[in-house]
Amino acid sequence: MSFRSLFMATATLALAGAGVLLATQDNVSRAIAADGQEVTLFTFETLANDELLGEYVAKYGAKPQTQVFADEDEAFAKMRAGYAPDVMGPCSYEFGRWQEAGLLQPIDVTKLKYWPVIAPTLKKIPGAMIDDTHAWFVPQYWAQTSITYRKDLAPEYAANESWQILFDPKYQGRIAALEGVDDTVTLVAKSMGIDPYAMSPEQWAQVQDKLRELVANARVITTDQSTIAQGLASGELVAAITWSDSWATLKNDGVDVGFMDPKDTGRFTYVCGFTLHKDAKDLDKAYTLMDSGLSLAAARYLVTGYSNGSANADAMNQLTDDELNKAGLPRDVEHFLSTGTFQVRLPNKDDIIKTWNEIRAGL
Repeated sequence: MSFRSLFMATATLALAGAGVLLATQDNVSRAIAADGQEVTLFTFETLANDELLGEYVAKYGAKPQTQVFADEDEAFAKMRAGYAPDVMGPCSYEFGRWQEAGLLQPIDVTKLKYWPVIAPTLKKIPGAMIDDTHAWFVPQYWAQTSITYRKDLAPEYAANESWQILFDPKYQGRIAALEGVDDTVTLVAKSMGIDPYAMSPEQWAQVQDKLRELVANARVITTDQSTIAQGLASGELVAAITWSDSWATLKNDGVDVGFMDPKDTGRFTYVCGFTLHKDAKDLDKAYTLMDSGLSLAAARYLVTGYSNGSANADAMNQLTDDELNKAGLPRDVEHFLSTGTFQVRLPNKDDIIKTWNEIRAGL
């Protein structure tokens, strides 16, 4: 979900049995991982970064293993094929599909240090709670989906932001979109005034025609956020469907980009977080890993680096007004989520994925 590289943290670790040995955390992590002792986090690229793992490293003296996915559809396919991580990081519109497929076990929220300070609104996501003390999904952060565009290269859209830039023949071959249906299919439908979560067969047929138009106008449709970022930075791309962290990274790098907030549609809003694999066994470490991603340090990293809000309401209240203003974020997550279309589960998602794959293949 992001293009910033992971940094290498070096520390002095005391190892029992043979005196004191100096080693990097990475070397220790690899040695422990080889013995199968560290849990695995399976998530978006941004959410596997060291800044979100600090409390885990402080407690266990090693980093968890991490594997990244481009989107939840890829993650779902890998896990159904047998891959078994411990903690996963999907968004709230997806965890129900994973639960129904038998991939999850309940999370005992009483074991999470930061559960009491998670924003109450985020605890009310439909289907997330099993009962008062168990959940299928624990929220970690909240963010937005829209179109990131070069304001200097498309000044007419800077004055009047519109998702119609995706279909503008002036920019044919300079447009990009994401492969994931939760972002691209929903945004295209919304741009037509169609509710993507309640499409009639006739409306779905209209959206398919518009998706074909998008494919014909696009330079690339990809799961690789780095490709999109590089294209926008170089000017090869003028506009692309992205998450807010992509826009924030480019903005922080000095690229003249905007993140569209059209008057007629607004942006999409979403919440992502943690789920627990059915075969996860070291639950203490799994819960520590979740807590690490909900810490104050994690919140500051998400806000200042990626313009994503933390589910930890206490942490958000400790950030300065300047930090939040630069990120374009309010403290009130409930208000934030209400400013756009909240992403929920797509009905008939597997059929939509199949059709979208066929459209991209030219069928």
